[in-house]
Amino acid sequence: MDTDYSGTKIVVSEVMLPSKANVAGNVHGGEIMKLMDSAAYAAARRYARSNVVTARVDELEFHLPILIGHLVVCTAEVVFIGRSSLEVAVNVEAEDLDHSCKRQKALSAYFTMVALDEHAKPKSVPPLPLITQESQEKFAEGKRRYEEHKAKKRKQIEKEQEA
Repeated sequence: MDTDYSGTKIVVSEVMLPSKANVAGNVHGGEIMKLMDSAAYAAARRYARSNVVTARVDELEFHLPILIGHLVVCTAEVVFIGRSSLEVAVNVEAEDLDHSCKRQKALSAYFTMVALDEHAKPKSVPPLPLITQESQEKFAEGKRRYEEHKAKKRKQIEKEQEA
């Protein structure tokens, strides 16, 4: 049952082919990152109903290798909204279709996307409906990351101005 009433989540899946891997059969990390970016884009664009661009990728973690023939399931969910920015949590699971029917977490990251108007300028996005306790917790975590990034950026600017 689909419980994503707000249009915040996108799921993309793909079987990994040899063209995406090295000679040992490991899928290139960049291929998976591209899939993650595309899923984050789709989730953010769908929610914002406008073009979006990737502004930042945080906490990209590789948890296990993905091999040729694995089914990759990429889930992207908008979890935090700023004025014009959207934080999208992206999780990748891999399933060995030959030996196991259990998916395993392979990668995860947070993508910050910025909504753009028809003149490629940042535009406001609607507030995120926080229907469940889980969505409220994800929003609070996203807000914390957002504020930490802003504080870090301010410190960096101050440091550069002092130099």
